[in-house]
Amino acid sequence: MSSILELEPHPEYPEAYMVCRRTGVHFYKLAKERDYEDSYFQEEYKNQYKKTYYEDEPQLRNLAKTRLEMMNTFQDPKGKTLFEIGSAAGFFLSEAEKKGYKVKGLELSSSEAEYSRDKLGLDVISGSFLDDSLFPKETFDAVCAFFVIEHFPNAELVFERINKLLKPGGLLFLGLPSLNGPSFQTNPEEWFRTHPSDHFWDYSPDSLKKMLKMYGLVTVYKKPMSYHPNRDKGWKGKYLTHRLFVRFANLSCYADTFHSIAIKKI
Repeated sequence: MSSILELEPHPEYPEAYMVCRRTGVHFYKLAKERDYEDSYFQEEYKNQYKKTYYEDEPQLRNLAKTRLEMMNTFQDPKGKTLFEIGSAAGFFLSEAEKKGYKVKGLELSSSEAEYSRDKLGLDVISGSFLDDSLFPKETFDAVCAFFVIEHFPNAELVFERINKLLKPGGLLFLGLPSLNGPSFQTNPEEWFRTHPSDHFWDYSPDSLKKMLKMYGLVTVYKKPMSYHPNRDKGWKGKYLTHRLFVRFANLSCYADTFHSIAIKKI
């Protein structure tokens, strides 16, 4: 099967990126696959947030509630089915279940999946999203993945599989790092210095929208996940008040991380 991506060397950073001329999606040439031991998730989380995933449960549940409110704008959860790729310890699925979703999850870490099942009573299996034997036989009203899809070397295969999971009219909800943010746009040295070695693909809201369109998904919502004017080394960080920066960020989805919701065409 031929690729829908047309990759060529990035005009400014050819040593690091190939960029798709059709979508603008970036492939990080320096990325390496790694083994995700059970300790990986906890170690990575603690390194970034200075506390363990379990210690951060109240905040993570609040974030889950916020995400579900975003979804509720486009879908009534009552009686709907939801599948999460990379469901971690299950806090998002647990909150989704409270809202009325019938939930299932897939989590690479066996200990996280076990916690979801034993402590939260959730239907979560352990393994890779690319394992055919674990791929769900049914389709879902919503598919969610937060900071997951950028880890897969083959982006097209991942989007094909996501598309198979979604019912017509179903929602795809993603959380991702963004190229359209202060770090990459105004401080690329820092972007590359801190770029995770296991992130194969980098998206902006616009390139993700174009990519999803190729799979019959229409983007209906995009919003910054957080606001960091202090990271902006250009005029926006220098001259805009925090309030104006937030306003600009919301209008243009300008942030280092963002949420996106797309609907599969009926």
